Amino acid sequence: MGEIVGAGLLAHVPTIVLPEGDRLELNQGKEITLVTGLRQLREDVFDSDDYNTVVVLDSHWATTVEFVVTAQQRRAGLFTSEELPRGMCRMPYDFPGDPELAHNIARFADKHGTWVTAIDDEYLPIYYATINLWKFLGEGLPDKRWVTIGVCQTGDMEDHLRLGRALADGIAATPGRRVLLIASGALSHTFWPLRELRDHESSDPGHIFTSEARDADYERIAWFKEGRHDKVLDTMDEFWKYKPEARFYHYLMMAGALGEQACVAEARQYGEYENSIGTGQVHLWFDRPAEGWTGTGAPASVSPRTPHSRS
Repeated sequence: MGEIVGAGLLAHVPTIVLPEGDRLELNQGKEITLVTGLRQLREDVFDSDDYNTVVVLDSHWATTVEFVVTAQQRRAGLFTSEELPRGMCRMPYDFPGDPELAHNIARFADKHGTWVTAIDDEYLPIYYATINLWKFLGEGLPDKRWVTIGVCQTGDMEDHLRLGRALADGIAATPGRRVLLIASGALSHTFWPLRELRDHESSDPGHIFTSEARDADYERIAWFKEGRHDKVLDTMDEFWKYKPEARFYHYLMMAGALGEQACVAEARQYGEYENSIGTGQVHLWFDRPAEGWTGTGAPASVSPRTPHSRS
């Protein structure tokens, strides 16, 4: 039986893979802590032998008529971003996939009333929400498998929670899997207009697009640190006002796999909450609690789907 042994809500902004000199120039001579945070997270978690597969829930990969999970035996190549080729250019990547897990995730789609297809096409595009984090957390660890699942642009909150439930069941059905989940994406996500943008490239949170968006991000970071996933989920209508990246679907898929409102995992933060041209970025890591993701000792995939009363 497989299990989820850790999970994270992690930022993937292009700045983290720029040369150090460029990063310092953009940030008033200081290193952005999104970089130092990922380096520390690698040391604390990803350099360990406690897992064998990473599943990235990629906010940049938007499908339309179904969820797609990568099922290649291996993914390798050079990545240049269509969004920012000046900064993300011919980046080499090479890592094994996990076809068995991918097909098991797809196998549970019907059970949860959703659509999931495992695709092993070697020409399937890859996105920097996966690549940038692999460069920090996976490069140099050749035995660690990496799998990616995209968001679905026609889906809603419930659809992405259902994907997470299928993900948890697929992991549980795959013998020997010890899986880390990464919800790759931002919090509030409004960019400054192009003619103003270069005045707001510093990582200082004072450059977040509005103070209201910044306050909403801080509120949710505090809830995550308290293990109050129920509050985050129950206030999504309010958070959508601040346009979280990909409607926060990357996090919702992760939440669906960890027990949703019943999840009690508390976050620890790596680095500071930082601005990226108007958007709110943070690295939050959730270790599996001793009593399980829902505090009951039971796997999250069979935990109650109704909110706990924890107010």
